[in-house]
Amino acid sequence: MRSGTIKAWSAVHKWTSLVCTLFLLMLCITGLPLIFHDEIDDLLNPESWQPANPEAEYISLDDVISIALANRPNETPIYVSFDIERPVVNVTTGPTVDAAGSAMHFESFDLTSGNIVPPAAKGDNVMEFILQLHTDMFLGLPGMLSLGLMGFLFCVAVISGVVLYAPFMRKLDFASVRTGQSTRLKWLDYHNLFGVVTVAWVLVVGLTGVINTLEQPIIDAWRTSELSDLISENSEVPPISERASLDAAVAETVKLAPDMVLQFVAFPGGDYSTAAHYTVFLHGNSPLTENIITPVLIDAGSGEVVGLRQMPWYMKALSLSRPLHFGDYGGLLLKMIWFVLDLITIFVLISGLFLWLKKRNSSASRKLTEAGSDDSWAEIKT
Repeated sequence: MRSGTIKAWSAVHKWTSLVCTLFLLMLCITGLPLIFHDEIDDLLNPESWQPANPEAEYISLDDVISIALANRPNETPIYVSFDIERPVVNVTTGPTVDAAGSAMHFESFDLTSGNIVPPAAKGDNVMEFILQLHTDMFLGLPGMLSLGLMGFLFCVAVISGVVLYAPFMRKLDFASVRTGQSTRLKWLDYHNLFGVVTVAWVLVVGLTGVINTLEQPIIDAWRTSELSDLISENSEVPPISERASLDAAVAETVKLAPDMVLQFVAFPGGDYSTAAHYTVFLHGNSPLTENIITPVLIDAGSGEVVGLRQMPWYMKALSLSRPLHFGDYGGLLLKMIWFVLDLITIFVLISGLFLWLKKRNSSASRKLTEAGSDDSWAEIKT
């Protein structure tokens, strides 16, 4: 590689690293507890509720809706959602099906008895605070997009570091650490070593983090294109006079995708359906695919399937990016691996910042670079 090319890549590596390092340190530090968010949530908010009749057959969804409306006699059902881990179904009602969110009422019901399930006990808000800081720094969409830019710069810094590693290794064995040299060179060698051995993981986490910051624009695009198309194709159907059984509609949906799990039902007339259809949302049945969603339109008068729309590639990319980013799809062992790799990344970031500060304060290192000694890579790399 020519000297000019090395200098150009070195400049890219230095400035992209400097711009994003403090933000990436914040993300890595807040990411450590988020890797174990399920375990921490269980510790802070232990589950005390138990189903009334654990061995009983579940009551029908139509019965749940009847119970919910008996408790809210002047309202209408809007949404039904399903708890993944408990025999619980959640019913959202309102004075009208297109009621504002502030006018909606949310209630959870025990599928083994029909009893109301009390809200989960609230622990402290530490994890919510950490998640919000990690996600958008409490700045909403501008904060998410800013962190996305920092993540992109970080990926550029990593790639440029890999490009520069080849000429550095030209006179050294792979993974060499010059322990007999100066402290700065030892830091440099450890920085290079840990940086190159974690490069694949860092790029996966960095790129999925960038995708996660685009969540709101991606979801908005899906709603206004794919989901909107599915609904608009059937919007000319006249409103129904009487709804078909919700259980029948759900059963028809499950037949279409037996390997998927019920997530959500939008009743006719709401934002996610037409005046004459249920929209049933299914999701994957594994931690890696549970965010991949498939909407199915059901004729609310007959209970027959009208249309199904697979998620587009960009929504699938978003759905897969979250479990890949946090490493929460492969059990505790994978989380421990993510935790260790996160710690190594923190070291790489801190060591890179240390090397840059050391270079600024070391006129001897600058002279060494100008002399073109064997250690000149220390100046090029940082």
